[in-house]
Amino acid sequence: MAKRAEAREGPSQRQLRVGEEIRRVLARVFERGELHEPALGGVRITLSEVSVSPDLRNATVWVIPPIDGEIADILPVLGRVSGRLSGQVAREVRMKFAPRLSFKRDTAFDASGRMNAILSDPVIRQDVARAAEDADPEPAPNPDETDNDGA
Repeated sequence: MAKRAEAREGPSQRQLRVGEEIRRVLARVFERGELHEPALGGVRITLSEVSVSPDLRNATVWVIPPIDGEIADILPVLGRVSGRLSGQVAREVRMKFAPRLSFKRDTAFDASGRMNAILSDPVIRQDVARAAEDADPEPAPNPDETDNDGA
């Protein structure tokens, strides 16, 4: 009896492992300034994740915007140097092919910041507190814990 191939909902363990290794290599390159790219001089680049295609030939590097700069200025530069970065990854990670790197802005932290701002709003806090009170009424007395004097 042949086994049916099941559709996967997310990345495989191999994709996750390779993505994390690529992220570590790139983070080390940026941290040590090994790229020698004047446009990136003094810019702190934070990589949140690297998503790798199932064939491991393409990798999307998710970049968190720097605190003191705009990500729109950094992404084109990273795109220009992606070939050199791909070569660096190929030298440090044992893979059959050097992955083609593309850089994109990670918006997950933006959404998180917006949610925190919404939840910090006094009106929303009041509504959340009221909903919690409504959902947790005082418990009814337990008949087993009634006061018996033994009389």
